[in-house]
Amino acid sequence: MAEGPPTLVIGPTWVGDMVMAQCLFSALKEKNPEAPIDVMAPAWAAPLVARMPEVRRRIDLPFSHGRFDLGARWRLGRALRGQDYARAYVLPGSWKSALVPFFACIPRRVGHLREMRYGLLTDIVPLADKAKRRTAEAFFSLARGGTFRAPHLTVDAANQEGLMARYGLEAKKYVALMPGAEFGPAKRWPGESYAVFARRMMGFGLGVVLFGSKNDQPVTAEIAALAPGALDLAGRTRLEDAIDLIAGARLGVSNDSGLMHVAAAVGTPIIAVYGSTSPENTPPLTEDRELIWLGLSCSPCHQKECPLGHLNCLRTLDVSLVAAAAERLLAKAAA
Repeated sequence: MAEGPPTLVIGPTWVGDMVMAQCLFSALKEKNPEAPIDVMAPAWAAPLVARMPEVRRRIDLPFSHGRFDLGARWRLGRALRGQDYARAYVLPGSWKSALVPFFACIPRRVGHLREMRYGLLTDIVPLADKAKRRTAEAFFSLARGGTFRAPHLTVDAANQEGLMARYGLEAKKYVALMPGAEFGPAKRWPGESYAVFARRMMGFGLGVVLFGSKNDQPVTAEIAALAPGALDLAGRTRLEDAIDLIAGARLGVSNDSGLMHVAAAVGTPIIAVYGSTSPENTPPLTEDRELIWLGLSCSPCHQKECPLGHLNCLRTLDVSLVAAAAERLLAKAAA
């Protein structure tokens, strides 16, 4: 099939949002299968984008988070003028994120209004207030048609096998725990609760592997100390390695974080623990899931830190709730 004019997508800058962006990519590919899709995203996203078959290539987004960098955005847009992009989709809501396709003179520039981006966007897609926090739905709506499909990341079987051999793991014989959340502490179930759960899983004969970034190492070290025998890989694996190892797990437990969406996208049954956010907005997009949320009167507050100072939405969330959810998912998988 001959390729048509390519499409540029200005991608998000968070792991979970990038996974959910695949809902848009698959819809665009369904509507225009001949149009290649290029995604502009930070360097860290390269392994993630590479696992999405809808994407032809990643274009480096060299700007630091939060920086305006007007001159650099103008130069990058000018450099893209010869690529003949027919349309661009701007996923972030900031005004500055729409500048590169504007400077590139891409004829159709599609996005939500957000920061009053009249002129920068040619096609403004309405977004209801209730959908603003429903990230996957919001991204998908930009396609204006097509089929909503849950994200699905490919798995490198050879890499997975090599990693399991290196760390002494056996497929479907371990549980993946993702106790971090870059957003802030109001999304993090306490480390001691994860440790109690980890000991229960090891009591059932399952291994426990901790995943996260270098920023998550303090909490994963705490869990590993409280649950001897747990394998702490936070900050020790590449993103592509974490994808493949999470795919090999029998079960995953995560806060509302990027790795939660990764687990769902590779088909690992996932227990998602919510605190300051709501499972109605950003659930893992899979049928093999359990959503744990107390739904207190003060939730969801969507704050990085508890504004009331008690964090009851997570501190009072008993391990028994998560353990019962694990038993249900394990039983479902065995049926």
